[in-house]
Amino acid sequence: MKISKLRKRIVLKNGTILDPLAGTQKKGDILIKDGKIEKIGKVKPPNAADIIDCEGLIVTHGFCDLHVHFREPGREDKETLESGSMAALAGGFTRVCVMPNTDPPLDSPESIRYTVDRSEECPIHIHPIGAITKGQAGQELTEMGAMLSEGAVAFSDDGLPVTDAGVMRNALEYATMFGVPVINHAEDPYLKKDGVMHEGKIATHLGLPASPDITESNMIHRDLELTELTGAQLHVPHVSSAKSVHHIQEIKKKNEKISAEVTPHHLFFTDESLKTYNTNLKVAPPIRSQVDRKALIKAVKDGVFDCIATDHAPHTIEEKEGTFDLAPFGMIGLESCFGIVNQVMVIKNNMDLVKLIQMLTVNPRKIMDFETDLFAKGVNAELTIIDPNEEWIFSKTDIYSRSGNSPYVGESLIGRVKYTIVKGHFTSFS
Repeated sequence: MKISKLRKRIVLKNGTILDPLAGTQKKGDILIKDGKIEKIGKVKPPNAADIIDCEGLIVTHGFCDLHVHFREPGREDKETLESGSMAALAGGFTRVCVMPNTDPPLDSPESIRYTVDRSEECPIHIHPIGAITKGQAGQELTEMGAMLSEGAVAFSDDGLPVTDAGVMRNALEYATMFGVPVINHAEDPYLKKDGVMHEGKIATHLGLPASPDITESNMIHRDLELTELTGAQLHVPHVSSAKSVHHIQEIKKKNEKISAEVTPHHLFFTDESLKTYNTNLKVAPPIRSQVDRKALIKAVKDGVFDCIATDHAPHTIEEKEGTFDLAPFGMIGLESCFGIVNQVMVIKNNMDLVKLIQMLTVNPRKIMDFETDLFAKGVNAELTIIDPNEEWIFSKTDIYSRSGNSPYVGESLIGRVKYTIVKGHFTSFS
């Protein structure tokens, strides 16, 4: 990875410009002047301009991830805002939303302000998501209005579900005053109990405690019903099961305030992948059956899911080297994201590349009410340049996170990020 400051003028030459907002692809050039979009189309390079040859590459909006864990404050040994930013750049992400389950959690206006201030020092745009309840204890609502004033963009107790339906209802009703999404980690702890993987034949074979698919779908159904009651905006994170897809699909037919995300790992792996007892595949919600995976892939193509989010969750080697039942839940996923979803959805399942890019760019931005027209003249350049056809093996040297808990090491991927432009800087990857 090489990061350099953008020259006064830079021309991205001969690339395929994929505009996810307009839904178009066309060959052309982009002139960036003083860090801002100046012209798109046929550009005659001005004097003293840096020229980047983008022949065979796609130039598009910077990727946006609504669901990452950067661990700062409290667990900087796993990830910092700075190291998480490096992982994001490597994955083509110019903007991310960080979940509040830090130590202490982001449950006060002061903690939100800390994250906003720290993010200004980082090479990407970082937006804090505030906790729904104080201490993420699931009982008393946080000062949502004050947290929004300091820069929070949504509310979640992610990592911990809000199990009390009354508290969840109050949170949704309160959030309607501000027009921001509420995100609930949908796992019923009374059904999950000590489950560490999906309940099925594989769990029985491995002798591991497991939780059924309704652990997720029951709580998602509850939250969808509460959203209908309150008129709030609900975003459903990391959907993993076919039953959950069904509930979301049905409610979205009549409610436009519902959005949902799917992760690369739930699209790529099945519970059979856990036969190696690789603790990097221990995630919450768990990787499920082939039936569930196929349902998720179909839901992506059918537009049930609005966006792809990595749920990037760093952990130390020491923690992940424990036994499967004791290792923490979570895997990193920013650096490998595009190569996975491009391979699964576009190469293997014939999805339109434009629609996939929309799920990584304009769609998540709409959910959080971020700027969506990144090709407009005068907008600060926030671009990702990719080779959709490059075949490569993901290795440890491709990891820029402070943690290395990736199950993709050694996996063949198709599609690779080549350059990322954001905050007046140009990042290249050899």
